[in-house]
Amino acid sequence: MGNIFSFPIGNAIITRCWDCATGQASFICNLEGNLHALQTEVAELKELRSDLMRRVKIAEDEQQLKRLNQVEGWLQRADRVINDADQLIWESPQQINELCMGGCCSRHPRSSHKFGKQIVKRLQEVKDQKQKGDFGIVAEKSPLLSVTKRSTEPTVGLESILSKVWSCLQKQQVGIIGLYGLGGVGKTTLLNQINNKFHDMPHDYHVIWAVASQDRPIEKVQDQIAKRIGLLNEGWKSKSLDEKAGDISSILCTKKFALLLDDIWEWIDLTRAGVPLPTQQNGSIVIFTTRRLDVCCQMQPNMDNNIKVKCLLPGEALKLFEEKVGAETLHTHPDIHKLAEEVAKECAGLPLALTTIGRAMASKKTPQEWKYAIQVLRQSTASVFPGVGKEMYPKLKFSYDCLTSERVKSCFLYCSLYPEDEPIKEDELIHCWIGDGILDKHTNLSSAGNQGHFIIGSLIEACLLEKQGNQHIKMHDVIRDMALWITGESGKEKFFVKAGVQLKEQPEAEKWEEVIRISLMDNRIENLTEILVCHNLQTLFLGKNRLKVIINDFFNFMPMLRVLDLSHNMNLEEFPVGIAKLVSLEHLNLSFTKIRKLPIELRALEKLKYLNLKKTPHLKMIPQQLISSFSKLQVLKMEGCGYGCLLIWEEMEHLKYLNVLTISFRSASELEKALGFNKFFSSAIEHHLCTLHYYNCMGLEEVKIESNIIRGAGCFHSLRFVSLFLCNQLRDLSWVIFAPHLERLLIRKCSRLEEIISKEKLGEPKRNSNLFSKLELLYLRCLPKMKTIYYHALPFPQLKEISIVECPMLKKLPLNSNSAQGQRLIIEGEEGWWKDVEWEDESTRIAFLHFFKPR
Repeated sequence: MGNIFSFPIGNAIITRCWDCATGQASFICNLEGNLHALQTEVAELKELRSDLMRRVKIAEDEQQLKRLNQVEGWLQRADRVINDADQLIWESPQQINELCMGGCCSRHPRSSHKFGKQIVKRLQEVKDQKQKGDFGIVAEKSPLLSVTKRSTEPTVGLESILSKVWSCLQKQQVGIIGLYGLGGVGKTTLLNQINNKFHDMPHDYHVIWAVASQDRPIEKVQDQIAKRIGLLNEGWKSKSLDEKAGDISSILCTKKFALLLDDIWEWIDLTRAGVPLPTQQNGSIVIFTTRRLDVCCQMQPNMDNNIKVKCLLPGEALKLFEEKVGAETLHTHPDIHKLAEEVAKECAGLPLALTTIGRAMASKKTPQEWKYAIQVLRQSTASVFPGVGKEMYPKLKFSYDCLTSERVKSCFLYCSLYPEDEPIKEDELIHCWIGDGILDKHTNLSSAGNQGHFIIGSLIEACLLEKQGNQHIKMHDVIRDMALWITGESGKEKFFVKAGVQLKEQPEAEKWEEVIRISLMDNRIENLTEILVCHNLQTLFLGKNRLKVIINDFFNFMPMLRVLDLSHNMNLEEFPVGIAKLVSLEHLNLSFTKIRKLPIELRALEKLKYLNLKKTPHLKMIPQQLISSFSKLQVLKMEGCGYGCLLIWEEMEHLKYLNVLTISFRSASELEKALGFNKFFSSAIEHHLCTLHYYNCMGLEEVKIESNIIRGAGCFHSLRFVSLFLCNQLRDLSWVIFAPHLERLLIRKCSRLEEIISKEKLGEPKRNSNLFSKLELLYLRCLPKMKTIYYHALPFPQLKEISIVECPMLKKLPLNSNSAQGQRLIIEGEEGWWKDVEWEDESTRIAFLHFFKPR
């Protein structure tokens, strides 16, 4: 046993020596040296890769070039080689620890041999990759895609407009198309869809998308076009606007392009930007979106190519709203679906509101939460919803911020005093603006009115107001809510608005002293018995309530009040004498009330400029000299007033500033007296008689205008509106030829009226070339014997609407093919009557065919 020995160490030495003897020892002996070399080579490869990537980045981002395929391939291979080498370097410490005998042997020779061999292989790969990484050119220009698809959410209700736009594109000489509408209505979404339609369908356009900016719009558009067509390089930013335009033009002149220009706020000179104007020859097109109609008209005067993007119809709106709420919430409770319809209705079809509020309601699972949402929306306090006050309203407010002056902004905010969905009569609104002191001070009412209409036009062009017929405007519900939000946020305009919210009692507010405008219109308030201390109040709207009692002291603490509207309070019989405290009052509207008398104390209203007594049939007493005491009166409306107008003719002589007078004649004898009252007609030019109502004049057979009266009055130059009702003896209305500026003519239930203009009385038509040249509305109802409007065709350059109902004998209209040129006319009537209309010729019939609107 003692002669048996074990030599484990010796055996290991013998094995290692054997490895060395086989000639493979170099992988182990040189392991440390090769590893160090690999680390150095990898570091250099990484630097080479980094330098190359920097060159590629510059070429792509600044020069709009595309990297070469061989460069892309080299970078991919370099990444792989570096990763493999880094892995070996990471594993190397463990392998180094296995070396012994000065690094020439290993405790695990097979493993060390294998690892050393891998190091040699990776070292050679890194060296080879470095040698191939010398590129003189890393990128070059490449053909651009004709269109780049844009991401967009699924939409609801825009299909018809998309189809209309696409149909326009098929026409020759389409040139420029404008899409306009209020903020949040879906214009950008629609433009995205147009872009993607180009992507999905065969075409030969080079499609360019650009977003305009309120700051330096031309330069911003140029940069985006340059990027799209490969001009954006290192030297681009240093070029002048004209140099950039030249570069853009040189490329676009060789292409058939479609420029999609989103969200422009002012006219952009496309030529100055370098964009060739679309022509039939180059076949190019420009489609842009804007919130402003005036920008549309400046960019594209052809209104057929300016398309309004309207709010969604109720069914489409509900579908969009339900998509944002989600099916799970809608089915949580059986009542929620019906309540969701009410919430969606309050959004008035505006996609932005439907989306924002729909998302806010997605987590509301109880009917109580939904009922509260309806209440909040009806009270115009939607800013409590997440996303409304911080996202939706600020987006809409951009349109307000871009208005041209603080005056125009104030006029816009003033419209929010009117109830939701209520059409606002333009003239009455302007008179309120004048009374409140918002407009400039003018030497005459006509000049102020012109400014008011100009501002209304500006607000319509900005899509902040909507036109409703010829005489009315409307504020979209969500825009109104945004306006009220502004008045609460700005601090400049202190409004208290509770209009159309079914109040039964006089409301309370925390700080009446700071309020400058109050609107309690369209409620159910019966009594005003609490005194309001409103030292800064300028406008007070109390119309369309059920007022019976207003205490005399109610107006005691409103020294700055300028506009007071008590109209449409059909239970109001007594007028509080305390109104005499309103020493600053300029505008007083008592129309459509049951007041029986005007108190003599009204003499204190020395600044009164506007007095509306329209449709006050119970008003039987006006103290003598009261009307004449209003020495600054400019507007007096008394049509349908129970007090005889002839009783105050003498007093009107003292009203040297009176510009607008509206009156009614209740009998033929009253009209005859007025026509014979030379003092009245001698002052007609100064007084601007603008409205005449003939109501129930049973004995009136003919209106004669004597030549001396015509010369004295200078005709009825200021007459704009004539209305006849139940004048059953009248056979014609030929005297209206002396009203060259007549805008509206309404005739109803005049059973014997045969013609408007009598050929026998008028004579040859050449003497009447201006007849009806300003007429906008012709309204004929229940005229069983009416045969002729006029016996020759007329151009009617301003005519917007003809409404003819129950006039069976009226077979021919004074229209020919020339009358239809440039017109946007509506002809309303019964379909049976329309089929029997006799036209001058076939071309006239065809010209007016699409103007008809069946009643």
